[in-house]
Amino acid sequence: MKLKNNEVGVYAIGGLGEIGRNMYCVEYQDEIIIMDCGIKFPEDDMMGINYVISDYSYLVKNRKKIKALVVTHGHEDHIGGIPYLLKKIPEIPVYATPFALALIRGKLDEHGILNSSELHEEHEDTVLKFDKLSVSFFRTTHSIPDTLGIAVHTPEGAVLFTGDFKFDLTPVMNQPAPDFQEMAKLGKEGVLALLSDSTNAEVPTFTKSERFVAHSLHDIITGIKGRIIFATFASNLYRVSTAIKAAVDTGRKVAIFGRSMENGVQNGIDLGYLDIPEGTLVDANEINHTPPEKAMILCTGSQGEPLAALSRIADGTHRQISLQPGDTVIFSSNPIPGNTTSVNHLINKLTEAGANVVHGKIHNVHTSGHAGQEEQKMMIELTKPEYFIPVHGEYRMQVVHTETAQSTGMPKDHTFVLKNGDVLALTRDSSRIAGHINIPDVFVDTSGSDDVGNIVVRDRQILAEEGLVVVVATVDYKHQRVLAGPDILSRGFVYMRESTELISQAQKHVYHVLKTEMAKDPQPKENEIRKAIIENLQDFLYSKTERRPMILPMLIEKKGCLSNPVDE
Repeated sequence: MKLKNNEVGVYAIGGLGEIGRNMYCVEYQDEIIIMDCGIKFPEDDMMGINYVISDYSYLVKNRKKIKALVVTHGHEDHIGGIPYLLKKIPEIPVYATPFALALIRGKLDEHGILNSSELHEEHEDTVLKFDKLSVSFFRTTHSIPDTLGIAVHTPEGAVLFTGDFKFDLTPVMNQPAPDFQEMAKLGKEGVLALLSDSTNAEVPTFTKSERFVAHSLHDIITGIKGRIIFATFASNLYRVSTAIKAAVDTGRKVAIFGRSMENGVQNGIDLGYLDIPEGTLVDANEINHTPPEKAMILCTGSQGEPLAALSRIADGTHRQISLQPGDTVIFSSNPIPGNTTSVNHLINKLTEAGANVVHGKIHNVHTSGHAGQEEQKMMIELTKPEYFIPVHGEYRMQVVHTETAQSTGMPKDHTFVLKNGDVLALTRDSSRIAGHINIPDVFVDTSGSDDVGNIVVRDRQILAEEGLVVVVATVDYKHQRVLAGPDILSRGFVYMRESTELISQAQKHVYHVLKTEMAKDPQPKENEIRKAIIENLQDFLYSKTERRPMILPMLIEKKGCLSNPVDE
């Protein structure tokens, strides 16, 4: 990346061409402001991967330039990567709204780095001042409390990042409405670039208010006679608040299951967002002895996560809760892209177990937290940016969002569909792509390790799709002999009892490869022989089956006489 002295660099470490992993940077001379640091949930074929973060190597290399990490709100795709970033650059000061900060503290505590982290609370009137850059905030609304947009002020104008937003004029839980006046003020002062949420770029309307869903959910809950199992995101305090209020109004006791849900409710109580009458919350033992019409279970698992409370209840593996005849399960969320299959599978399991399942838009139990096209246009008209960059969305969403921006009068050459790592260099009068930062994916597995590489994931995919073939042979390199084997074992490739002819041919094929390779050199190298076995056997098996299993050669070196070789 090569920025001129008067240019403002804008780039994404994650969040472009994808849903999740939001992380955007503004760089001017020797100062960098980071906005959000999230995770992305894995695709179905990423075996054993919990989530995906970005490679932070560029930021590590330029750590002395970083002035702050500022956070828009507390969803995982905006804060989930913070522990991994701070492990590499612990000196970064983090600024976040009260609810997001409570969630971040919990994450850092789990990773054992809370005491070594510098955390600060931000509000809509907070201003951070550095030598050349400053940061201010503007109030928006989303599906979580304390949501702010970010304005990074540079000598060339302000770079605005909306975060996840919609314009909800009737928010719940005493949350304030969006601050249109501040957005318009920023627009009047001069916005160099707008980075705007593209999630609902294909939705041509305004997004419904959370209050609309609150009324609908309240009506549904009050009409249910049996026990209710209510599943939503732990961070969506709006839905949690609605569910608990409906439970109180109908005389129900509420039990909470799932560690993240327990933490979310406790944070909501501590921060004053949840006002729950004494005696409403009970433990598992009491809820199991409460009449069904007086019981509600509030739990995690609305995305079909296999280890979440709702999935374990559906599987019958939950230690404390079992499905009962007459249970109603309410899914108050939409599947995250990539989770649709697992959510549908969970709904089917619950239905087969006899539960009545309420989900989807048809029941009005969910509304999006993201702006539709009309709100996206309003954001552009209020802030009047010189340049426009759609973020937080898949490629097609970014393209549609630029078309929406152009419909408001933005010149086409002032709108940019970028990829992660693309560096856009801006001044009031110029724009150019100033290079590209290499940002490979980093995979975090079930153990919490963040060093699961692309090769490991690829190997898992091959094992899942094609299977494994193990080749075992005992060899005498000195005398160029095969002393035993080769034996072939198949796992997930072919059923050996029904493939004796194929296995026999493969054994002979490997035997000839071994003899040929050992004859090439008086001192053969084992890694070259292994490579030859893999390449030749893969080609042979593909010619017979049109499949390419993973080949794992195991060569045991011994000195001795020729014993029971495969017939030539």
